Amino acid sequence: MKLSEYKELYDHLATPEDIDFLAENFGYDKELLLVVYTQRIVRDTTKRFYRVKDQAKKMAWSWQHGSSFVEVARRFDFPPILTSLMILEQRKVNRKMFWKMLSDLDRVQDRRLRKELADACSTDIVYSPVGTARQYARGRWGEGKLQAWLKGQGLEYRTEKDLRAEYDKTPDVLLHKPVDLDGSKKYWIESKATFGDPYEIKRHIKKQLEPYTDLFGDGMVVYWFGFVDDVELSVPEGVTVVDAHFFESPPVPYDYVPVNLEKAPPLGPERGTEVDLAD
Repeated sequence: MKLSEYKELYDHLATPEDIDFLAENFGYDKELLLVVYTQRIVRDTTKRFYRVKDQAKKMAWSWQHGSSFVEVARRFDFPPILTSLMILEQRKVNRKMFWKMLSDLDRVQDRRLRKELADACSTDIVYSPVGTARQYARGRWGEGKLQAWLKGQGLEYRTEKDLRAEYDKTPDVLLHKPVDLDGSKKYWIESKATFGDPYEIKRHIKKQLEPYTDLFGDGMVVYWFGFVDDVELSVPEGVTVVDAHFFESPPVPYDYVPVNLEKAPPLGPERGTEVDLAD
């Protein structure tokens, strides 16, 4: 995808309703749109988190005087789940208690609190249990596709789980024997169930791609939902960026489920595995 097209998509994905509009009117894959929307929300949330948190007492005052979590969130243009957390922290509810309530709303005895937390969950498609579960599942889907391809090629490998005991930084796959690509031997592969825009790739370079190169040599990273292909990417020398077409032709898309119809699993995923939740 060209950078100009990506920027236009990014700018037009301001609300969850924009996902359906852009898919129905311009033919974009809905899961791709959800990925880009999620990236936009997470970046904006991370940027504004502490400025909004400074207003937590004011937010709690509004809630105590009748405004709902969702209404306060809209007033501050902030994700409803994190807004709810900030408000309840002012009421001496710690984070562990908060996430426990979200995981089992039926056990929340206060009727108003139960209803408003349910409304926040249905409105917030990024930070709710369903939202984070979806991001986690998408990541496992990408890793599964990668491992299926490797097995089909007869390539042996070690997984991130296998490597954790030995290394601080671990790619998703470390190959027993490297594969040849772009004139170099690739020893590792990193799977990203996101879209690789310059911001995302730059973040991954610092946190992962550079350390992997230092530890294991040349490698490759796959962005299953594509990447910006008309700008120079400052990836480490010897690292190749690919998309799903490298592994599948044509690529098999992720099964889209309307975000408000999906149910959260009984046990929540590892929070923040696929998305950097604001601290």
